[in-house]
Parts: sequence; C-alpha cells; structure tokens
Amino acid sequence: MSSFLSFVSKTSDGAVDRDVVEEASSCLDRFTEAFNSLDLAGMDAQLHFPHVMLSESETLLWDAPDQHPSDFFQRLQSTGWASTHYESKAPVLVSQNKVHFLVTYTRRSNTGEELSRHINLWIVVKKNGIWGISLRSY
Repeated sequence: MSSFLSFVSKTSDGAVDRDVVEEASSCLDRFTEAFNSLDLAGMDAQLHFPHVMLSESETLLWDAPDQHPSDFFQRLQSTGWASTHYESKAPVLVSQNKVHFLVTYTRRSNTGEELSRHINLWIVVKKNGIWGISLRSY
C-alpha cells in the first residue's frame, strides 16, 4: 500500500510552465499531422505504450503499436472526412512531466465543412525524455 500512497501523494506547486505546455502540445500537433497524412506509424510514434483509451464506460488498452485496424482511414474517409483540425488545446493540469489537455477538434470534409466536433481529455506524458500521448478519453 505504501507504493500507492507514494504514487498519489506527489504534488506540484501549481505554477504552469509554458515551455512544458508547448512541448506537450507539439506532441499533439505531430500526432494530428500524422493522422491527416494517413500515417498510422507516425501516429503510433506519438503514443506511449501501454496506451489507454476511454469511451463511455469502456476501456481499450494497447500494449504496443500497430493496433489500428488496417482499414482505419478507409472507414474514416467513407464518412466524408478529409482532415482533422484543433479548435483548442487547453491545458487543465500541468506538471513537469505530464499535461492534461481538454482538446477540441473538428473533422472536416475536403471543402472544409465541419462534419463533427469532439471535446476530449488527452493526457501527454514525458517518459525517458520523450513526450507521448498516454491516455485519450472520448
């Protein structure tokens, strides 16, 4: 039990380090750039594993890269999707090695029409000097 108490007792002074937020935010930008380039490997390169996704009460855990279905982008394109754009990336909890973002993004058609809007919590963590997305909640 002491390891759990040590884990949850870590505190921060509450100061927001803008450089940390920018570094973590850049990871999100690289992820979406790869997403818009139809680059699954590039997307995986911006994730930390194990990688957790929460949707409603369901939890999906990926232990390693290459978990997207091979027809992922074909399915997405069948909806009219052509690109994804951030509308906002608001840091809501910041420490030196972790940033929780409230991310708002839109999926758009090739004419720029908004097809859908999503507001999610994404957690970006710095491990071994590398920023990666550890959790996405949909």
